[in-house]
Amino acid sequence: MLRWALTVVMVVAGANHFINPPPYLGMMPVELPLSTHLPLVYISGVLEILGGLGLILPATRRFSAYGLIALFLAVFPANINMALNDLPLGEDRVPSWALWARLPLQALFILWAYAVARRAPRGGSSATPS
Repeated sequence: MLRWALTVVMVVAGANHFINPPPYLGMMPVELPLSTHLPLVYISGVLEILGGLGLILPATRRFSAYGLIALFLAVFPANINMALNDLPLGEDRVPSWALWARLPLQALFILWAYAVARRAPRGGSSATPS
C-alpha cells in the first residue's frame, strides 16, 4: 500500500507541475537565473512522474525510491526559501506557520520513499513485497 500511495502522489504532483506551474515558479530562489525557473519546474515534474512510475516495477523500484529521496532533498531549498521569505503559493497567500510546517513534511516524504526502497527486491528480482 505504501508504494502504490507514493506512486499516485508523485505522478499527480509531477503532472501538476505542467498543469499549474505558477506555485512552483514562486518557490524558486531569486539566486537562480529567471530563465531557468520554468525549465526547472518542468524537469522536477518529469522526475516526480518518472520516480512515481518507477516504483511500480520491481526492477526499478529501489532506484526510483532513492531517486525520489534525492529529489526531495534537491527541492528542499525551495521550501526553505518559501518559509524564510513568506512567499505565496502561486497567487495564494499561505500563513507563515503553514510554510514552516511544510518543512518537516519533506522529512516524512523522505522516510516514506526510504520505506519503499527498503522493502524493494534487490537486484531486480521478480518478488514484489508490498
